[in-house]
Amino acid sequence: MIAHLINTDVGNRGVLRVYLDYRRENPNFLHNSAKLFLDNYERVLIVTGFPIPPEMRAETDGPPGTLAIAKAVETLGGRAEILTYPEVENALDAFGLEFVREPGVSSYSLVIAVETPGRAADGRYYSMSGMGITRETFDWAVLRARDLGVPTIGIGDGGNEVGMGRIRDLVVRYVPHGEKIASVVETDELVLSAVSNWGAYGLVAQASIEFGRELLPGWDERTIVRAISKLGLIDGVSKTRTPTVDGISLDIHERIVELLNALVNEALR
Repeated sequence: MIAHLINTDVGNRGVLRVYLDYRRENPNFLHNSAKLFLDNYERVLIVTGFPIPPEMRAETDGPPGTLAIAKAVETLGGRAEILTYPEVENALDAFGLEFVREPGVSSYSLVIAVETPGRAADGRYYSMSGMGITRETFDWAVLRARDLGVPTIGIGDGGNEVGMGRIRDLVVRYVPHGEKIASVVETDELVLSAVSNWGAYGLVAQASIEFGRELLPGWDERTIVRAISKLGLIDGVSKTRTPTVDGISLDIHERIVELLNALVNEALR
């Protein structure tokens, strides 16, 4: 049910067809991702930040999901550090996170990429509309982790993110500009979602159920999105500094969180 919920294609961006085929081939993807998370939460590097052309400013999708995962890691007794852009650091600074600019990947027990550009087949990086991304990217941290045998999880929603290399064929088949934008960067596990924040929340919700404890109590989606928008992050679809994510109103995002919380509470009763 959680996997269905986080793949509700409100933005009508084609992810539903990708999800249906992905789930058919990998019915336990969310369980497997939650297990990998729970088995390796001691020291987690979370990579986030997706620059939106032409301004190349990071968007509101990704940072809230990163915050949710980091707080879940802390609740479990682990330590989370964030690799991201300066404006994302500034937007999340009030939430008490740890940031790192030059992480030693070998020192982490797990690397998670949340809405992070992954290089395409031509070695370049693209937005959903096929525009080139000309800013520094961080998929190298995941590639380094894979070389070192450090477990990795990717969370994405469009096909151009780290982790989507696992299902590149589905992205090419169903997503507009898929052949051009599809990432070739794979991760050990992939959480597919209609909005990457929802994928992160879904991962935490599934982990909560499997751990037997709510790992994200008191989450306030409206306050968080408004705060990061006010501090300069933009909606990736409208490309404006509005308190929305992927062109979807805050009301929808709040309802998704409420339903996830209800599912977790029901499972833990």
